[in-house]
Amino acid sequence: MSARVLAATDPAAIREAAAVLRRGGLVAFPTETVYGLGADAFNPIAVARVFEVKARPSFDPLIVHLADASGLHRVSRSDDPRVGSLAARFWPGPLTLVLPRRPEVPDLVTSGLETVAVRIPAHPAARALIAAAGTPVAAPSANPFGYVSPTTAAHVAELLGASVDLVLDGGPCAVGVESTILSLADDPPVILRPGGVPREALEEALGVSLDVAGPAERPVAPGQLQKHYATRTPLLVLPGKAGPSPRGRVGLLAWSGESPDGYAAVEVLSPDGAKETAAARLFAALRRLDAAGLDRILAEPCDEAGLGHAIMDRLRRAAARG
Repeated sequence: MSARVLAATDPAAIREAAAVLRRGGLVAFPTETVYGLGADAFNPIAVARVFEVKARPSFDPLIVHLADASGLHRVSRSDDPRVGSLAARFWPGPLTLVLPRRPEVPDLVTSGLETVAVRIPAHPAARALIAAAGTPVAAPSANPFGYVSPTTAAHVAELLGASVDLVLDGGPCAVGVESTILSLADDPPVILRPGGVPREALEEALGVSLDVAGPAERPVAPGQLQKHYATRTPLLVLPGKAGPSPRGRVGLLAWSGESPDGYAAVEVLSPDGAKETAAARLFAALRRLDAAGLDRILAEPCDEAGLGHAIMDRLRRAAARG
């Protein structure tokens, strides 16, 4: 059976989706980053179903989504003044803050950690859904664990089908890579996952240099495992521009411009040369290459300034084997 999909622009669909969440169901919904698989963050049984549907290990915590900053006190006991300044600058938007949790947040959401990851999504349908549900929403990406993240409702329906009670279709995701995760529970703060807010913008806002944590066997935030966002087809990140195609059915994830001959399939990430374009197209392009019956995929790199850091992070994790 396929998933039931409703237009996220329809107020009646938002009300129905909110009712699904209140009664313990799962709703896939659009954000500016990727589509999320949401459950009432205060309902442990519903949250457990998120882990079951995704086949997600219970040691990998979830992000709690809020409709606005007034709900922050429900999930976090932080009085850190940096939260307010970062919220004013980056929320709603693709920034997740790791903060001290309130004890009311179920252990399954935080994987037993004393911190909780929180953000306010920029997509209006996401905020409308959370507000209508009247509860914070715990939501990882709406896909099987470790696979390429979904950036359209069709991706969700294809990957998860009827295991989701309802899918809200809000169109393609504008940012296309997950949120940046910044831990304020660490001193100094540390970026746990590069994402839609560049490190440079956070450093400017905080007035400090920020380190980026490496892969972790026991993650304290989503997206920290060495292998993640992965295609089923083996992927190799090239050291520079691609040359002629090797033998076999090889696909190319090109950065921009003309590509060499001989590749069985080519996806161009950034026809206009902009990293914002590349980030928005990344996961959909990887999915198309993965579905093309290839022996392997080669990916051209980009420089790691700005959004390039998040793009290369996703490619390196997708290329990791094991």
